[in-house]
Amino acid sequence: MPNINLVDEEKWKALLECDPTYDGRFFYGVKTTGIFCRPSCKSKSPKRENVVFFDTAEEAREGGLRPCKRCRPDLLEFQPLKETAEKMKAICEQYFLEHNELKKKLSDIGLSRNRMTQVFQAQYGKTPAEYVNQLRVERCKMFLTDTRNNILQIALQSGFESLSTFYTQFRKVTGMSPKEYRENLAQHTLKR
Repeated sequence: MPNINLVDEEKWKALLECDPTYDGRFFYGVKTTGIFCRPSCKSKSPKRENVVFFDTAEEAREGGLRPCKRCRPDLLEFQPLKETAEKMKAICEQYFLEHNELKKKLSDIGLSRNRMTQVFQAQYGKTPAEYVNQLRVERCKMFLTDTRNNILQIALQSGFESLSTFYTQFRKVTGMSPKEYRENLAQHTLKR
């Protein structure tokens, strides 16, 4: 085994432990693959004799190595869970009216339903279902304000599949029934 100074030994230990506290402090390259990574990369641990350490990502590139696609050492900040949550949010916003398409697009992300809920809740403080219902209620509020459509029409136009779910979610978000919301809105408008 080659003589390794203390600094390299500490880096090697951080690499083996996938220690994120060392991210940005150094990068490591694997000579046999031609790839460089962050210390926190979850890829298979390389053989010690194939590893070379770099202080910056630029040094690794100058050494002829390309960035790992898993840990993305070429990005200043890499937060895959945040990106996944943002992607889920965009899907919810685009497809909240279309149940089947929403379900399909969310399943295309490749996470279990429980994991999606955990990731989304960690980022936004609510579950994807709560967010979708909030979007639907906001749409209902718009229809209650701008149209004279009946409650059933509004519920269906806003993506709710049942009237009972609509009433439950509307009250949960607004603190009142759709009828009370419309009446309060009308009273407020008359007072102006």
